[in-house]
Amino acid sequence: MITCVVEYTIDPGKVDDFERFARGWISLVNKHGGTHHGYFLPSEGASDRALALFSFPSLADYEQYRTLFGRDPEFVAADKIRDESGCVLRYERSFMRPILPGDDTGEKPV
Repeated sequence: MITCVVEYTIDPGKVDDFERFARGWISLVNKHGGTHHGYFLPSEGASDRALALFSFPSLADYEQYRTLFGRDPEFVAADKIRDESGCVLRYERSFMRPILPGDDTGEKPV
């Protein structure tokens, strides 16, 4: 399993737009073979940081999902929210191997 961690810098005045953007992507990840663990938005105090975490069974599965970017009408519509509102100023994506509750085998995947 591989988890994509996306760190966003958002426009604090456009959190509602970012939330609309996020809700669209949660359903798309889940629809196309991933498990979305949620978006995490600012709550207390002023902040321009938000996070998203979602997993796919493998990097190959994630790459298959990525082939839909810019082509699939639902993906284009979800990105349009971000692009037209300007809610995302920048983002950085990294990949991690999760250790989840109940995963007590002690073995690293090969």
